[in-house]
Amino acid sequence: MATFGPSVNEGDPAGPADRPTGLVVIDAQGVVLAWSRSAEHLVGYTSAQAAGRSLKELVDLPPPAAAGSGAVEESHRVLPVRCRDGRLLTLPVSGYPLLSDHAPQGWVLLLGPPPGPLGGEEREALVEWLLNRSGTALTVYDADLRCVCQSAAMRGITGVPDDLRRGRTLGEVVQGASVAGWEQRMRRVLETGEEEICFDFRATPPTVSRTHVYTVTTAPLRDALGRTLGVCTTVGDVTEERLARERLSLLNEAGARIGSTLDLVRTAQELTEVAVPGFADFARVDLLEGLLRGDEPAPGPIPGAVRLRRIAERVWFEGAFEEVAVAGDADVYLASSPAALCLASGRSALYRTSDPAVSAWIAASPARQAKVSRYGTHSWILVPVRARGTTLGVVMCTRTRDTPDPFEPEDLALAEELVSRAAVCLDNARRFTRERTAALALQRSLLPQGLLQPSAAVVASRYLPASHRTGVGGDWFDVIELSGARVGLVVGDVVGHGIHAAAAMGRLRTAVRALADVDPTPEELLTRLDDLVIRLSAESAGSVSADLAHDSDADAGAGIEATCLYAVYDPVSGHCSMARAGHPAPVLVGSDGAVSFVDLPAGPPLGLGGLPFESADLDLPEQSVLALYTDGLVESRQRDIGQGLDTLCRTLRAPADSLEELCDRVVETLLPVRPSDDAALLLVRPRPLGPEQVAVWNISPDPAAVARARAETLRKLGSWGLEEASFVTELVVSELVTNAIRYADTPIELRLITPQSSATPGSASPRVLICEVSDSSSTAPHLRRARAFDEGGRGLLLVAHLTDRWGTRQTTTGKTIWCEQVLPAATLSSH
Repeated sequence: MATFGPSVNEGDPAGPADRPTGLVVIDAQGVVLAWSRSAEHLVGYTSAQAAGRSLKELVDLPPPAAAGSGAVEESHRVLPVRCRDGRLLTLPVSGYPLLSDHAPQGWVLLLGPPPGPLGGEEREALVEWLLNRSGTALTVYDADLRCVCQSAAMRGITGVPDDLRRGRTLGEVVQGASVAGWEQRMRRVLETGEEEICFDFRATPPTVSRTHVYTVTTAPLRDALGRTLGVCTTVGDVTEERLARERLSLLNEAGARIGSTLDLVRTAQELTEVAVPGFADFARVDLLEGLLRGDEPAPGPIPGAVRLRRIAERVWFEGAFEEVAVAGDADVYLASSPAALCLASGRSALYRTSDPAVSAWIAASPARQAKVSRYGTHSWILVPVRARGTTLGVVMCTRTRDTPDPFEPEDLALAEELVSRAAVCLDNARRFTRERTAALALQRSLLPQGLLQPSAAVVASRYLPASHRTGVGGDWFDVIELSGARVGLVVGDVVGHGIHAAAAMGRLRTAVRALADVDPTPEELLTRLDDLVIRLSAESAGSVSADLAHDSDADAGAGIEATCLYAVYDPVSGHCSMARAGHPAPVLVGSDGAVSFVDLPAGPPLGLGGLPFESADLDLPEQSVLALYTDGLVESRQRDIGQGLDTLCRTLRAPADSLEELCDRVVETLLPVRPSDDAALLLVRPRPLGPEQVAVWNISPDPAAVARARAETLRKLGSWGLEEASFVTELVVSELVTNAIRYADTPIELRLITPQSSATPGSASPRVLICEVSDSSSTAPHLRRARAFDEGGRGLLLVAHLTDRWGTRQTTTGKTIWCEQVLPAATLSSH
């Protein structure tokens, strides 16, 4: 080969003019690919000795990328070069990168002074290596963008022989929109003289079966005078790098999007949204039927035929998403079907449509055949959905004619990783569904099953559980019949969500009913309820310590925090007394339509202890409406409580035909979507008793007054048309009045109440007759069994046997003994 200069002069840093210039071609790792004769003369290694060895190992010279900082520009430095015999030369070293995708794929090095344009054997050696032996895919075009030559690597990509391309433009050989863009870029390089980098395109080389991704760099070719003679395009195959980035991006997207809620269906939909169209053209999630109810699946694989329910499906066809049927359809997969085989083995599978298992499964269903034919489905992946040792279902992904590249083993690994991430989220959603279903069932069993319609008021209610995102809460309401035709109204809210909040709600509702049975005032009831919550919280704290000691779920023993409002309405007086413990104040809609909040002291939430509760008294007109509610109705993330209260008042002010209609309107206005917290609403329209439904007598402390009381009672029953109840009522009045005269203090009062009359048809409650005897003594009588020779002690026992309910309540002036008779249907029908 020709050399530049006859000899080597050692030790001269500047280097004489006759020093030879060695030409070396290395790859990006610094391994020698070509070694010129002049390089042999310069450092003593022959081409055979240098080929395939590291430049650093040969002459102790790093490649330009290592010497610099990864730059892709030309490098010119003065460096020490060690010869084969150990001599050290100080030489100018020039590096010219071979670029692809912004990075050097190799370097052309000149050891010694740049010789100017290469010629002779050196030029021929470099050109021959670049065109026939290097891995660089390049094509040289002249000023008319006609091909001058192309490398062997480029022929492998395009599949067009060099003799067919030489002298022709790219558009004359290859058709397509990307080709036009490519030629446009090359022409811009000719005009501007500036390099264009990273024009990406996709193509399928003739020797492979799938699409590859390439980056194109177009650089101008100049002569010694700087004139642009043509362009050189180099193409780099970045398929693996691009696929790796796309797969990593897909997994990152899956981590960010899948599992945003604890809703099983939504989680499955998120999985299909990530998979289509970024990974597949069709994706379907089929889960075991019982999972929608939160059932626990059996551990391990699922052998044999299996019944699965479609949870989510997504289709990309001809450049757009197709509408699919709503989730919920069930399919039975026979034991020989791909899905059943996947579940039985517990392993993923990759199929082509022509595979026997798939083709037989498709042939078994005309509808399936039609779909496969329409979409041109050619490749399948099935992955079992497994989490925590249990199998939940199967995910099916397919590619259609929209994506000609079939699934490969690398795609199967990606699908497994994608489904494994989603499987944990699906199992979390299933577990949450199970707990929420149990909590909701518990809560609904603890709430009133059929709302009581007391004689004293017309009531309507609504309860809306929280959305799947937050779970069931602890809101509740209740309507309690009290003695004397009075009614107790309760609404409360236990802080928290889940089965523990529902259980705490049930305990508090039961406690309120038990406390209300002894007729305390509203503030007294809340005080006792507060003491109960403190004791329950103390027990829960002990439960937490025990749970922690046994390494179990300590949340089950969390303390109870709650609010409550309790009101008592008396239809005889039209008077309502109420107290609240940290609960929102009720809203009163007057008979004239005016809306206001009841001025009621707030009181502390239940469980704090030591702070008193105060009650407020008000009169409820007959056509008024009292609204009791929980904060979930008026407060949300999108609306503060002030706005919610204003909206509630405006909605209640509008007239409605019934309380049921008004309830629906309030819910639709304030909760147009599923609430993030439980919401309870209780509307009450008082129904006061008229004077004709109540009879009152003052009894003198004279035994003769008993006979007069019996006589007045019989006359009153006759006027009410209740003669058939006369015998029992006369006997009850006689016993209660006699006991009051004998054992109590004056004043003594007898009162008869019949809450419902013929003027109130359609009531769901049976008609009752109430008898009350009040006195000024605070000593309550006790029921006892008299001995054989006792002269007394049988009065209350007789009253208890003859009536349906009886009891004693304390008043501010003494006590009242009361009893109720449910009047027989014959009596009602005859009047």
